[in-house]
Amino acid sequence: MKSRLWGAALAVTCLTMFTGIAQAGPTLDAVKGRGQLFCGVNAGLPGFSNPDSQGKWTGLDADTCRAVAAAVLGDANKIRFTPLSAQQRLTAVQTGEIDVLARNTTWTLTRDAQGLNFAPTTYYDGQGLMVPKSLGVTSAKQLDGATICVQMGTTTELNLSDWFRTRNISFKPVVIEALDEVNAAYFAGRCDVMTADVSALAGTRATVAPKPDDHLILPEVLSKEPLGPVVRHGDDQWRDIVTWTIYALIEAEEKGVTAANVDAKLKDPDPGIQRLLGVQGDMGPLLGLDKQWAYRAIKAVGNYGEIFDRNVGKGSPLKLDRGLNALWTNGGLMYAPPIR
Repeated sequence: MKSRLWGAALAVTCLTMFTGIAQAGPTLDAVKGRGQLFCGVNAGLPGFSNPDSQGKWTGLDADTCRAVAAAVLGDANKIRFTPLSAQQRLTAVQTGEIDVLARNTTWTLTRDAQGLNFAPTTYYDGQGLMVPKSLGVTSAKQLDGATICVQMGTTTELNLSDWFRTRNISFKPVVIEALDEVNAAYFAGRCDVMTADVSALAGTRATVAPKPDDHLILPEVLSKEPLGPVVRHGDDQWRDIVTWTIYALIEAEEKGVTAANVDAKLKDPDPGIQRLLGVQGDMGPLLGLDKQWAYRAIKAVGNYGEIFDRNVGKGSPLKLDRGLNALWTNGGLMYAPPIR
């Protein structure tokens, strides 16, 4: 009997492998069943996830979730954004409260090994320090004895301690739970310095500071902070869907496919573009989706470069350089495996 059951299971596995039919996973079934993607985001981080005056969520992380919704459900607006604190976010993934977390979350070994899977990095960042120019400081090495505002429940706390301790520089941490409270404390003068990811500091300075030009982000980068979406352990198909949606956006930029020209590109003779957009091959069915999954994601939010530029790059208030987030062909780390 056992040999028959094993043989039947092997037959199903072989059928899946050779016909390109993906077996539906629990998360994909749940998302399709409710007709809505549940996405966890930051409650308010300019450039990444932040509600505008009409309540619409904007930012690089919000657009990443929209791309997944478009790929899976055919509509980037079929999504429920759930704002989560730093303390709530990982539990929300593990318990199934959300399908994907896109909340400026750093990929670390501890998190990866404790019930979470990280999709590709969507923003390579590092921890920085911001000070009032009136302090007369131009380097973190001049901060001996400074009070530093830091958010509770983040990798930022440990990074701060590690960096200062290894350099024998003393400091007084002011640990605060919510990021907006960290911002308020810094601008009220409760601390000399504010620390967060450099991108978060740039967003705070551009959109929160009463006088942005009065504040300086110091040149030292205290850590590596690879930020990207997070899903639960145990559903490989869902992880593949989120992973390859991101890769499709990166590949689209490399191939010159944009939200504006994606329809015209359906006729492009480049085999790589034809596979990306579903004109050739069965890339979508291998993931449990239809052939135009990537076409819809690109049509909805644009390629990775477009998403970057309007949210955190030159087309945004943050005006951050691409730096490590440039394509590999331009000296950056953004690199998508072949879609074939």
